[in-house]
Amino acid sequence: MNLPLPFIDQIIHGDCVELLRKLPDACIDLVLTDPPYLVNYRPRDGRRCVNDDSAHWLEPSFKELYRVLKPNRFCVSFYGWPWIDRFMLVWKSCGFRPVSHLVWPKKHSSREGYTHSHHEVAYLLAKGRPIKPVHPIKDVLPWEYTGNVHHPNEKPIIGLIPLIESFSQPNDIVLDPFAGSGTTGIAARQTNRRFILFEKDRVYYETARQRLLRR
Repeated sequence: MNLPLPFIDQIIHGDCVELLRKLPDACIDLVLTDPPYLVNYRPRDGRRCVNDDSAHWLEPSFKELYRVLKPNRFCVSFYGWPWIDRFMLVWKSCGFRPVSHLVWPKKHSSREGYTHSHHEVAYLLAKGRPIKPVHPIKDVLPWEYTGNVHHPNEKPIIGLIPLIESFSQPNDIVLDPFAGSGTTGIAARQTNRRFILFEKDRVYYETARQRLLRR
């Protein structure tokens, strides 16, 4: 496999669909990503998430992710539960098969509606028939509040490390096309994996680049 050198262990600024099309077929060992939730999230500090108010990117991005992922490998995707029907329809139409549901309980409430929101969720999606891990992780995973210092929906490193360790091997390539502040790259580096990150928002791209330089 001959990927362009700048893609390996780097975060690249740009639209993920366009960038994914530059990758060859079946070159990625694990996709781990936190895409926009389609909920038009508006935190009190005014920060926004690009494309959180539109689903135009959803099908083309996951279609490309399926293409670049190696056979019999996994994609882990967080999602916005109010629009699970949209996410699931796209995932299945692209060829992914849901094989587990993951939950991260939080001590703090991130939203108050008809209930207080105290958890994050993701699906474990399979391309083909991956081999089951020797020691499967629990589907309820640890969470640590980040304070959302770097991103309005910043995920904790400790929440991602078990996924990378369970669903990839050392020196594998982990791809995050919605990289935000770069947490996937940091978690990949700490677990001796390589990574490719894409981020469309210039501010978060710069934040992720600086975080990766310091690690």
